[in-house]
Amino acid sequence: MPNWGGGAKCSACEKTVYHAEEIQCNSRSFHKTCFICMVCRKGLDSTTVAAHESEIYCKSCYGKKYGPKGYGYGQGAGALSSDPVNNEELQPQEPKARPTSANSNPSKFAQKFGSTDRCPRCSKAVYAAEKVMGAGKAWHKTCFRCLLCGKSLESTTVTDKDGELYCKVCYAKNFGPKGRGLGNMGVVEDTD
Repeated sequence: MPNWGGGAKCSACEKTVYHAEEIQCNSRSFHKTCFICMVCRKGLDSTTVAAHESEIYCKSCYGKKYGPKGYGYGQGAGALSSDPVNNEELQPQEPKARPTSANSNPSKFAQKFGSTDRCPRCSKAVYAAEKVMGAGKAWHKTCFRCLLCGKSLESTTVTDKDGELYCKVCYAKNFGPKGRGLGNMGVVEDTD
């Protein structure tokens, strides 16, 4: 039977949603005014919504509720987990043997979070969030500096030699051409 003038039911308030005010998410209809985060009540749109089963959230609240937990994720110390905060279902696990030396096969944690690279300057692990590429290697943003003067570098100001980073000025002074008229006060000697 045709639905004359009516529309679908809003998943939030369960009232009729007419076409002009309808927003769809996960095959469900919402009023524009009902399309809000379940936690902070901010208005959502197609770029800010994160759905979990029948609930909708802003990306920030979704991350807090369902994102990874642990040190560095704003939830305190503990093992990383993507599970909700409810810990009642946790089962004791047998301890796994830890590698005793540097292993050429990186751990799953290292593969997922990008810590297989070592910074050539400080020799510490470089994670994806802090990685800058230069001279074919991964560097920390804070270590991506000229070896000689310590100036912070960018992709437009970096030069490299033998796997080390230099600013263009230091590179020119130390490795550029020498002689009269080439930007260095040195004098080319004649060999008569």
